[in-house]
This record gives sequence, C-alpha cells and structure tokens, in this order.
Amino acid sequence: MSSGARRCIPVPSFRLSVALVFLSACATLRQLAFTEPDLQLQEIDVTGIGFTGGTFDLVFDVYNPNDYRIRSTRLEVGIDLEDTHFGDALLERPLDLSPTNHSRVVVPVRFEWAGLGAGAKGLLTHKAVGFGVTGRLFLDTPLGDKTVTLKGRGNVPLRKLVR
Repeated sequence: MSSGARRCIPVPSFRLSVALVFLSACATLRQLAFTEPDLQLQEIDVTGIGFTGGTFDLVFDVYNPNDYRIRSTRLEVGIDLEDTHFGDALLERPLDLSPTNHSRVVVPVRFEWAGLGAGAKGLLTHKAVGFGVTGRLFLDTPLGDKTVTLKGRGNVPLRKLVR
C-alpha cells in the first residue's frame, strides 16, 4: 500500500444519531395527550368539633385517565355544605397520581362557627349533606404544567367524629 491510496472507512455521523433521537422523542410526545383527572368527593370525615369551630377531612377519589404518571404540586379547595360556605383548604404536599389508576386524596379543612349561621352546627348531625366544591388542582405532567378547575355539587355521606 505504498502507492499512497487512502482507504475510506465510513463512520456514522454524530449529527445523524442526534437527529434520529430527536425525531423519535418528538414522535413519542406527539402520541401523548393530556386528559384532565376526574375528582369526586367520596365522603366528609368530621375529625374534631369544639366551641369555636372544628375540623373535617374531605376524602376525594382521583382518577388519572392518562397513560403516564402525573404529579400535583398544589390543590386549593373551597367547600360549601347545604349552601353555607364552611371553609377553604390548601394542600401543598405533592401527590403522585399513577397512570390509569384511582388514588385516595384526603384534604383537611378547619372552620369556625362564627359567620356560619345558626343552622350550621345542625348540619354536622346529618348522615349526608348537600355539598358544593370549587377549586384548582395544579399538575406537573410530561407535557408541561397544567391547571384543572374543580367544580361540583351533589350529596355526600358525612362520617361523624363519634361512631
């Protein structure tokens, strides 16, 4: 091989590899779609009653219909019982919502009797109450940050402090 002829050995281009990885990632992301989780208030657990007010837990069933895990970063909820505003709650601890699965989410609420009206205490003796829920759920998804608006009305079982 003294004739000075060079032999070329084909080497795959680094640019081509990066382009293929990028195109593959874009195709995967294109197949992902975001569907809002379904939140349903299952029950209200009265956890404490005192002279000035009390506490209860809102127990939600949260269904993530997506094929990927999403994480909530914040949940803000306002609750009305029998058309009387009972309180607001803020849950800032992260919640991990598994793909196509149900999760039980408990949101504590503190309230005061002052300003609720004379009939408010009587509501907590019922077996079920009419409720209204408003709020927002802030999510971190593979497709970016999303906000889901909560709004619902219905009847829910009221689990008493003393059973």
